[in-house]
Amino acid sequence: MRRFGIRSVSNMTQQGKTGIRANKYFMGNVPKDVWTLTNEAAQAASKNEKNQGRSILNLGQGFFSYSPPKFAIEQAVSALNVPLNNQYSPTRGRPSLLKSLTDFYSPIYNETLNESNVTITTGANEGILASLVGLLNPGDEVIVFEPFFDQYISNIEIPGGKVRYVPLVAPKELSERVTIGAEWKIDFDILNKTINERTKCIILNTPHNPIGKVFTREELTQLGDICVKNNIYIISDEVYEHLYFGDEFTRIATISKEIGDLTLSVGSAGKSFAATGWRIGWVVSRNAELLSYVSKAHTRICFSSPSPFQEACAHSIDIGLHNGYFENMREEYKEKFAILTRVFDELGLPYTKPDGTYFVCVDFSKVQIPDEYPFPRELNERAKDFKLSYWLVNELGVVAIPPTEFYIKEHEKAAENLLRFAVCKDNQYLEESVERLRLLKDYL
Repeated sequence: MRRFGIRSVSNMTQQGKTGIRANKYFMGNVPKDVWTLTNEAAQAASKNEKNQGRSILNLGQGFFSYSPPKFAIEQAVSALNVPLNNQYSPTRGRPSLLKSLTDFYSPIYNETLNESNVTITTGANEGILASLVGLLNPGDEVIVFEPFFDQYISNIEIPGGKVRYVPLVAPKELSERVTIGAEWKIDFDILNKTINERTKCIILNTPHNPIGKVFTREELTQLGDICVKNNIYIISDEVYEHLYFGDEFTRIATISKEIGDLTLSVGSAGKSFAATGWRIGWVVSRNAELLSYVSKAHTRICFSSPSPFQEACAHSIDIGLHNGYFENMREEYKEKFAILTRVFDELGLPYTKPDGTYFVCVDFSKVQIPDEYPFPRELNERAKDFKLSYWLVNELGVVAIPPTEFYIKEHEKAAENLLRFAVCKDNQYLEESVERLRLLKDYL
């Protein structure tokens, strides 16, 4: 019987290579995504001679090296001890979390929001997917700004949408000096030329990953007015809403009623409470009818979101708004950036000083990799930053993300000398990373 089973599996495998009619999106020679490539490279690098006796320092993917705040952990434990909190939640979300969010956003939106203005999702990415599934018909076009979070693209294409790209124009002196997020600009001429009768949505990300740019009120007003004029919906990815380092964070939905009625704003408990594994996000809109389509899509995608973590988030939001947690977090992140960027200042490697998020993009133009360095063949078709990332983890044991993954091939030159580093680590981890990165001086 066992031998028969093996032959059957083998036959099925052979048939699957030619006979399975799967979703076309996942068929063919799909290249590995940046997260798979980077993690595989880090795992392999941990075994090489250079990294023997030292740990791999992961400043790549935006996961935290420390636990959520004590009060959030306590709320999660408490929630798990209530029997009904371990069962299905209402598809729109648990009443406690809906209330916490409407209480939080109502003063920001300067109107009283209710439960019809919020939908809880299984992470912010599912919120974006549900927004797109709820709105798009095959052939509808969605504009994204480059660089973009890579998940946007599959979220648009799987329901049959078409992506249109509008570059954020980088500062001309990006490789020569420290720049700021505000120097990265929307080219509104290109944006207006990209819009046509099939344009359904624009995805906005502020604070922006990977640049760290926080869009100004003037930029958002101009963008919002264009969307109102052309009846284009706005999906505003605001998962880093509590991580801004200026005096204010402007939300596009609050600029005018007309703009707000076209906007779906996406938030994340994972980014706010260092709990990315909890998978709790939400979508907020002044326009309850618009949001209802997101809710319907969410119900069909995953029905409901994790109940105990919804309860934990509900109470943690309330606590965090009254104990100074969010203000303190911003100050702590300013310190984290100061620790990490110190080494780039020492080495004369320019970077874009973030206005928000926990990422910094650093220009590695001055770093000289030996011409004969042995790169794997799978990097032959990749941009220079993939080779920089591979070299860095193998020679210094530091993981960084190559940002050309967030560009289309035609535009990747804009970022081929950059690497993205995440500072969502404890300060000791960052100090150790600084010591390791100082080894770059031998390659300048």
